[in-house]
Amino acid sequence: MQKSVRYNEGHALYLSVIARKEGTKRGYLSKKTTENSKWHEKFFALYQNVLFYFDTDQSARPSGIYLLEGCTCERVPALKVSTVGKDALDKLHYFLVVFGHDGQKPLELRTEEESDCDEWVEAIQQASYSDIIIEREVLMQKYIHLVQIVETEKVAANQLRTQLEDQDTEIERLKSEIIALNKTKERMRPYHVHQEEEDPDIKKIKKVQSFMRGWLCRRKWKIIVQDYICSPHAESMRKRNQIVFNMVEAETEYVHQLSILVNCFLRPLRMAASSKKPPISHDDVSSIFLNSETIMFLHEIFHQGLKARIANWPTLVLADLFDILLPMLNIYQEFVRNHQYSLQVLANCKQNRDFDKLLKQYESNAACEGRMLETFLTYPMFQIPRYIITLHELLAHTPHEHVERKSLEFAKSKLEELSRVMHDEVSDTENIRKNLAIERMIVEGCDILLDTSQTFVRQGSLIQLPSVERGKLSKVRLGSLSLKKEGERQCFLFTKHFLICTRSSGGKLHLLKQGGVLSLIECTLIEEPDANDEDAKNSGQVFGHLDFKIVVEPSDAPAFTVVLLAPSRQEKAAWTSDISQCIDNIRCNGLMTSVFEENSKVTVPHMIKSDARLHKDDVDICFSKTLNSCKVPQIRYASVERLLERLTDLRFLSIDFLNTFLHTYRIFTTATVVMEKLADIYKKPFTSIPSLLELGNANKKNFYLLYILQPFFFQCPKYIRNSERTCDKEFIIRCAATNRVLNVLRHWVSKHSQDFEMNGELKMGVICLLEEVLRDPDLLPQERKATANILRADFVSVCLIQAEYPKTECFESLSAMELHIGLQMNHDTLYFLLFL
Repeated sequence: MQKSVRYNEGHALYLSVIARKEGTKRGYLSKKTTENSKWHEKFFALYQNVLFYFDTDQSARPSGIYLLEGCTCERVPALKVSTVGKDALDKLHYFLVVFGHDGQKPLELRTEEESDCDEWVEAIQQASYSDIIIEREVLMQKYIHLVQIVETEKVAANQLRTQLEDQDTEIERLKSEIIALNKTKERMRPYHVHQEEEDPDIKKIKKVQSFMRGWLCRRKWKIIVQDYICSPHAESMRKRNQIVFNMVEAETEYVHQLSILVNCFLRPLRMAASSKKPPISHDDVSSIFLNSETIMFLHEIFHQGLKARIANWPTLVLADLFDILLPMLNIYQEFVRNHQYSLQVLANCKQNRDFDKLLKQYESNAACEGRMLETFLTYPMFQIPRYIITLHELLAHTPHEHVERKSLEFAKSKLEELSRVMHDEVSDTENIRKNLAIERMIVEGCDILLDTSQTFVRQGSLIQLPSVERGKLSKVRLGSLSLKKEGERQCFLFTKHFLICTRSSGGKLHLLKQGGVLSLIECTLIEEPDANDEDAKNSGQVFGHLDFKIVVEPSDAPAFTVVLLAPSRQEKAAWTSDISQCIDNIRCNGLMTSVFEENSKVTVPHMIKSDARLHKDDVDICFSKTLNSCKVPQIRYASVERLLERLTDLRFLSIDFLNTFLHTYRIFTTATVVMEKLADIYKKPFTSIPSLLELGNANKKNFYLLYILQPFFFQCPKYIRNSERTCDKEFIIRCAATNRVLNVLRHWVSKHSQDFEMNGELKMGVICLLEEVLRDPDLLPQERKATANILRADFVSVCLIQAEYPKTECFESLSAMELHIGLQMNHDTLYFLLFL
């Protein structure tokens, strides 16, 4: 049995008395009963949202109570009854009170007057408490608005009152001035003589003078404006505005590139990662596109701010925009730190064929314009330097007293600080992007380029000669079109491999099926033909000594030879110099490991990492976080002594450091100092070994010379005076020092021959040093041949300078051994006269 609902009856009776006396609407209504559907006349009283009804208007207690909150009231047509009472029912008007939930029958009421019915319906509809609350809120809002208007008017009234007071003061002052002027005029009046009216000519003269004064004033103002337009300040402002406009255009393009990165790559790859067979995981997507979407949102806000500033032109205030941008730049630092890792992850994902196919599909989108994903990942790396350049240009055209100058200088300093950190981290990724770009050009792909330790050195076009039939090529001319067309190859040199490709008509590259990928550790470079090889000598004369050979001796396949033809002597010198340096760097690791393995249990790479002088800043040197091709920190700046020490460090020699040194040494030192250092290293090789690695009186470990030197030198010598003799580690250090001197000289002579053309003393110093090397009785045949080749290059340059009509054909026909014998037997002057 359900319990009855209890309510506060006493309070309800109290409200009924108030409703009967002061209700919103009171009167007699006919109410239809639910038991027998009969109509009974009751006295109804509406108070707020409660409807009471009584038997009569004098009843003390109500017969019933209806809560009107949440109900509706509406008019209804007359009920259908028999025609007997139709006339009487037409005079009655009905309305319903419908409650807001199912199961509750509506309250049916009727009146005799239509106006009375409308009044009851309207009163019940307005009795909702919630409607009253809403109206109250609306009224409160209007009240608050009016209060604000009143306060504003009060402030305006105070301002007007202040202005009126000021104007009253000004009026009083002007009145006093008028009184003073009138008094002065009265005093001067007796002295004025009433003159007759002015002559008409005088009026014309005054009018002409007025016109002239106006013209002169306008002319002066025009000159002032024209002078300002031609002034440096106006020119500076025009340039400043142009810089801002260019900045807006660049920012628009950058936001467009970021939107392509996010919409064409990031979001589709996220969807692909959520598929049943995902070609890539969500972790890899996050690693590749770290903070990309956040950077896009940041620059969209920055771009909108720039456009808003342009809308207010010519008032351009930009400092506050950079103040908003600066605290968010830490996401750029995270992007840069992750960039190298993202490219590594992308390279690993490309090994999945499904992902590579999907990525190529995304890259074929017209919005990408043929650009690869790596290109879009690179764009954020260069945005901070672009901002720095823009701020430099803005500050160059911003006056020192300008309100924005301090803010712009602060933004520039913060961006430069961030850029220094980013620069050290960006440079590591340049090589990875280069390798990936070359890998994408090769149709078959190349897995070795996905190795992050592989460093790009150089690329170019060479002509490959068929090595098997080389003896039959003596009649082929160098300018043969068929030879150039069929044998042209695109070659790429890396620190560990040499790639040979053919280019199709569509521009794509194809690796050669045999000898397309050469491992440099298995290669031997032969720059000049052997003196005993007649076919080689004949072909050398035919091809102008522009050819060189790479002998490949793989461990799991028979040896073969690749013969390449350079377009010029300078190109050949550059290619052979870089290839030989890469081979030397690879094999030098094995040599130095065998040298120091007794004194230390660590390998040479670990020894390099543990040497503080190679990575720790000091008074005379500062390192960058960027690593060179030998994985050693690059030098930001250093003294001449430390640079020469790095040049002659026998543990490693990176090609990029050697090329940079030879290009820039003239700024901070002279060629004589460099030559003295090279001569000192040759004569005292142990000065190039750090003190903690010096051999001293360590126990010497004997082993066969051929076994030790085979990984390092180009090829095994055919003859040695005593092939069974042994050597100690000091002998290996001397050999390494000799090869280092020859390597540096070979690069110097081949790539910077102008130094020797302009400096005869330097040329003679190199020749004397090389002759001293040739006189060494323990010099190995391959070292002797390399020395002779450098001497030959030096003599060719001498002949080209001294001879008015040089004849180098007979000189170039000599082999290296014949040249060496001639050098040992003849003086330099006699040797020149012999060939001139």
